[in-house]
Amino acid sequence: MLTTIITGKDSQSSDALQAFIESSDSEISHLILNYDLMVKKHKEVLLQQHEKLRDRDSASCLKLNISSRTLLLVDGLSDFQQKEHDLMQVGVTRGGRRNHLRQLGLSKLFEPLTKVSLPPRVTLTVGVAGIGKTTWVRHFVRQWCQGSICPDVHFVLPLTFCELNPLEKLSAERLLKMTFPHLSEPGLVLSNACRTLLILDGLDEFRTSLNFSDAAPCNDPKREVSIDDLVTNIIRGNLLPDIAVWVTSRPGVASQIPGGLVDRVTEIPGFSPTDIQIFLNHHFSEKDFAGRIWAHLESHKVLMVMCYIPCICWMLAETLVYILQSGTQESLPKTCTELCVHFCSMIAEVGEPRGREPVKSEQLHATNRKLLGNLGRLAFYSLLKHKYTFSEQDLRAYGIDLLLMQSSLGAGVLIRWESTIHSTYRFTHLTLQEFLAATFYHVSSKRAIFDLFSESTMSWPKIGFQNHFRSAFQHSQQAEDGHLDLFVRFLTGLLCPTTIKPLAGLLALGKDDGSQKVWAAGFLQGLLSSVGSVVSLRAVNLAYCLQELQHTELLRSVEEDLRQASLAGKLTRPHCVVLGYLLHVSPECSEQINLTGCLNYPTVKSLLPQLLYCTHLRLESNNFKDDVMELLGSLLSAKDCHIRKISLADNLISNKGAKALSRALLVNRTLTSINLKNNNIGSKGAKFLAEALKMNQALVSINLQNNSIEEEGAQAVAEVLQCNRKLVSLNMRKNTVGAGGAKRIAEALKTNRTLTKLILCSNQLGDKGTAALAEALTFNHTLLSLQLQSNSISNKGMTALTKALRLNRGLVSLNLRENSIGVEGAKNMAHALQENNSLQNLDLTANLLHDDGVRAIAGAIKFNQGLTSLHLQWNFIKSTATKALAQALLTNTTIQLLDLQENTIGNEGVISLAEALKVNTSLRTLCLQGVSAGTSGAVAMAEALTSNQTLQTLDLRGNAVGMEGAKALANSLKCNRSLKSLNLQENSLGMDGAIFIATALKGNHQLAYINLQGNGIGESGAKVISDAIRASAPSCVVDI
Repeated sequence: MLTTIITGKDSQSSDALQAFIESSDSEISHLILNYDLMVKKHKEVLLQQHEKLRDRDSASCLKLNISSRTLLLVDGLSDFQQKEHDLMQVGVTRGGRRNHLRQLGLSKLFEPLTKVSLPPRVTLTVGVAGIGKTTWVRHFVRQWCQGSICPDVHFVLPLTFCELNPLEKLSAERLLKMTFPHLSEPGLVLSNACRTLLILDGLDEFRTSLNFSDAAPCNDPKREVSIDDLVTNIIRGNLLPDIAVWVTSRPGVASQIPGGLVDRVTEIPGFSPTDIQIFLNHHFSEKDFAGRIWAHLESHKVLMVMCYIPCICWMLAETLVYILQSGTQESLPKTCTELCVHFCSMIAEVGEPRGREPVKSEQLHATNRKLLGNLGRLAFYSLLKHKYTFSEQDLRAYGIDLLLMQSSLGAGVLIRWESTIHSTYRFTHLTLQEFLAATFYHVSSKRAIFDLFSESTMSWPKIGFQNHFRSAFQHSQQAEDGHLDLFVRFLTGLLCPTTIKPLAGLLALGKDDGSQKVWAAGFLQGLLSSVGSVVSLRAVNLAYCLQELQHTELLRSVEEDLRQASLAGKLTRPHCVVLGYLLHVSPECSEQINLTGCLNYPTVKSLLPQLLYCTHLRLESNNFKDDVMELLGSLLSAKDCHIRKISLADNLISNKGAKALSRALLVNRTLTSINLKNNNIGSKGAKFLAEALKMNQALVSINLQNNSIEEEGAQAVAEVLQCNRKLVSLNMRKNTVGAGGAKRIAEALKTNRTLTKLILCSNQLGDKGTAALAEALTFNHTLLSLQLQSNSISNKGMTALTKALRLNRGLVSLNLRENSIGVEGAKNMAHALQENNSLQNLDLTANLLHDDGVRAIAGAIKFNQGLTSLHLQWNFIKSTATKALAQALLTNTTIQLLDLQENTIGNEGVISLAEALKVNTSLRTLCLQGVSAGTSGAVAMAEALTSNQTLQTLDLRGNAVGMEGAKALANSLKCNRSLKSLNLQENSLGMDGAIFIATALKGNHQLAYINLQGNGIGESGAKVISDAIRASAPSCVVDI
């Protein structure tokens, strides 16, 4: 009957279908009848609730479109995320994106990743406090209600753990009825007939920890169980197995959920520097505040790091604008403590006219003072209990009048969240809770006679501020999760008299003579000297405290030593701690830290945890042996490792060290470049690395120069090239590789399509090895650069290469310096250049080309349209061949660099080149060092420069230009506007010639570098000339 009705096409069929559905008692019929109305009502209610919060979301996460932003799909939580304070995480990573598998838009969050995979049942999204987890959830709910996202999800049920906190025992169905009373058929919503998404936002705000090992199992949605067991069973899938679950949490608490229960983990990335600028420009478009605030952030990296968190970025921007608008000439905050002091001062004064005199302490309302004290007490003791949300009962217990929460101070510090179940409060940001906790401890410690870390008055007596201060640091250092790190930073920062001044009235503080600051600085430095053998994050936090105290002598000293590469012999324990701190706050250090020649085994072991988050690590010339490589291997194997480049050049690493490194490469997914130049890994070490590179899918560049890998090692590397599809650059210079090794590498190149740069200089390839590589070039068109310097290549090997070049259309750069290529080889190259237009850089320096060979190449250049760089230094070239080259330059339009150094071309050759320059418009660099040129050649070149407006670099070192030549060149500089670099070193210019050049620069503003060394000027003359040039052309660099 149903089939007949459905296939019918008239209105009677439609009426019959309606009647059939209404008369049926099946679950399907209930779904059809109630679904549309229930979904519509549900969306209306959710949209109404979440639209109210749109402005708050915009303030904390800016008015950037979340729809265009992405989540990071990550491979679980790292140890660091699970164990450390949020701001320490942001500080260490500087808000940078964690290693992730891919990016996911919000619309793809609950979809299968591939065509054959299933959608996730449990999705976990993590992010530090204030990063915007709740904002993303609210945005998702709004988008879903409007039909813009996940249309195949029938019901979205957003809950916060704050709402669940007051609940004791209930069933899944009762929970649904309490939170969504408008859903008339809760059983239908929770059944497999609908696709339902349950959102549990803010696991870190749940009053109890989830215990998956001891939770009583429950699979009946009508059965009442404790709220934590209810949540546990839902996530485990015992309860409501057919609904999808989305949990959000701070990383540390998220680890309560066993990884095996989570199908997908995503992370919300912080603001990038570009995002911060966009936010500032949007938030303060009316005035020039955005630019001033950005400049301030760039000067104070600690604040910049905090701005990676959107909520703190908003707090900082609002505070700084308030200070700028007040007209009080107060300096802008330089530390986190100063920022929070000014923020609290601002919200206490909100509503008063801007541009007035600073509020005096006696004018501040006593109510605000009491409120701030009670809020501080609530913040401190809740922080000790890891409690971050509060009920009205909690507020009353700490003497906080709920009516006062409507004041500017109360509303600015605590946010109220109302739900269908009850109202909760939380601090604007976790940072603010930690700051207020510090203010309470700071004020109370000056009069308390009992240990403040015990809320009971029946605690161990502790008298005096210094004892309380020591106690705070003792508790902080013992807290493995670092949850008191920021608290002690603030506590230290409050000892700086200038920092606390704006809040002095609210805190009812007396006059501070700065003695406590001095004492605290000594105390902290004492702690730095007594840290353990490994620099932990608790130790690094001590350096943060010195920064907050604005006692930065040690910090600046280490930073200066690091900048000047003078840390050798200075890395004491305090220095190592400060170095760890600099790796956190200094983008320059994190991007590339140069620890060349200053480390040993103990210091590496000490710094190891802090090196994880460097991007480029330079550890050259440290005499590292294999024991250090074991340490570095563990570093590179860590899940949290962010290192992309590591240079271990010029150490003492053997095959055992290479083995440790190879083990790390099997698991590392971040390292893209390794430099092992000038070690001694040998063929065994090369084999170890080769085995790892067959599996590694991240490394793109490896430098094995001068490591005695020999033929056996080269064969192992060749095997890598046959299967590895990531390696782009391979340097095997100076490794005693012979023809056999070259043949194996050549065979691999025939099938390899990823390697673009191969360096085999200073080996023993000979003509046979070269011929094998040449044959590979007829198959391989992806290799871009081949360097074969110093390999005993004769005309025979050159003939094989040139035959390959006639067929190859990929090679861009070919280095054949310091071989034995003669006239015949040069002529063969000339024939190849007439057919090959893909080769751009050709280096034939220090061969045996002579005039005949170069003339042949010059003839080819007339027609070649690919070559841009030609090196012919040390080739016994004379004026005849130079004239041929000059003739070629008259028609060639691609050559940009011509190097003829150390060839006796004489004045005649230089004059011919000068004539060509009057016509040529492509040449940018001309190298004529030591070419036996004299005054006439210089005069001709000067004449050419008056008309040529494209040459940028002219090198005339080691000739005999003389005073007259200098005078001519000086006159040409007055009108030439293209030359940027001129080298006249050792040219017998004399004082007069140098003066001519210096005087000419008054009218020349393009020259950026000039070298006048070795011209018999003398020290006093050099100073006069140097001063004259700097006065005429301040931007010009002078070597004299």
